[in-house]
Amino acid sequence: MKYLRSISRANSFMVFTIALTLFYSCDRKASPQTVDKEKLKIDSIAQAKKEEEEKEKMRPRTAADITLTKELIYDKYTLEDKYKYKDTFRVFQWDKIKEKLAYIENFQREHNNYALVANYKHKNGEAPTVANFKRNAYKRVSDTLGTERYQSAPLYKIGETKVPTIYGRDGSLVKLLSSDTLNMVRIKGLTNIEGEWDIPKRYIKAIGDTASFKHIVVVDVTNQNICALEHKNDSWIIRSMNPSTTGKHNPPYGMETPVGIYLLQEQKPKMFYYADGTTNIAGYAPWASRFTNGAYIHGVPTNDPKAKIIEYSWTLGTTPRSHMCVRNASSHAKFVYDWIKPFSSLVIVID
Repeated sequence: MKYLRSISRANSFMVFTIALTLFYSCDRKASPQTVDKEKLKIDSIAQAKKEEEEKEKMRPRTAADITLTKELIYDKYTLEDKYKYKDTFRVFQWDKIKEKLAYIENFQREHNNYALVANYKHKNGEAPTVANFKRNAYKRVSDTLGTERYQSAPLYKIGETKVPTIYGRDGSLVKLLSSDTLNMVRIKGLTNIEGEWDIPKRYIKAIGDTASFKHIVVVDVTNQNICALEHKNDSWIIRSMNPSTTGKHNPPYGMETPVGIYLLQEQKPKMFYYADGTTNIAGYAPWASRFTNGAYIHGVPTNDPKAKIIEYSWTLGTTPRSHMCVRNASSHAKFVYDWIKPFSSLVIVID
């Protein structure tokens, strides 16, 4: 029994010794110096992660970064991504659309003091003739890039004020690089215009640096369709997919809907139009939203200024036949009219 008690005491002493050793061992691991090192390591990892996230955030977006999801809020006459037309197929060119959306996201990430190039119906004065001008199929003066003088603004090389070099199309979005109170304003083109130019201030409408373009309508002149997209929670949501009919090259009156990116400028519940070559009102188009020159997104036109609104036409989604405008089902034009707002929405025209 004494022997057993001796073993028991010995065991108790060993347990106590091990526990005391572990205590001091743990105490050494939890020393302030060790804790500081661990904290520095954690902070360093967190900082590296934050820097990586900031770097990723600032990386230029590409089409591969654009996410499209379908949540239609206008669901009449809806087309599929790929649909049959006569003996072939037509499509929504999502890859091309993603490229345009990535471009728009990129310039919106910069701090821009936005402005609009505006000269609808020469309200700010007919632009002077550019150097090396030519006449197009409509017998109108245009620059070397094909942009018409009609309803456009003159763009001068920096430091030159005598003769403009090219024209800036009405509806183009630019970045102000100088005060818009000067006689000549310095701009950088964001849509439809490349590079930096000087422009007379009367052709510029300042928008400010808080504009955010989250509502976009895309018109496809090749496939004769139209879609509405909304930017929300870092992705783009498709709100409608419909047939449309665009402008036809038909001198001297009918013109193609011009390819480019434009700022929505004004809206009219009824856009009355003249018969070709006259000043006689021939009819109206309902729910019209203008984006460049005389080009509107609108409903089915009537042939009587007093006629009721026509909802749909069999010609929608077939071949170009308007004067420059984009025809829609009238209820879709109404949806667009209510959904987008002047000076905060963009219209993209692709081919």
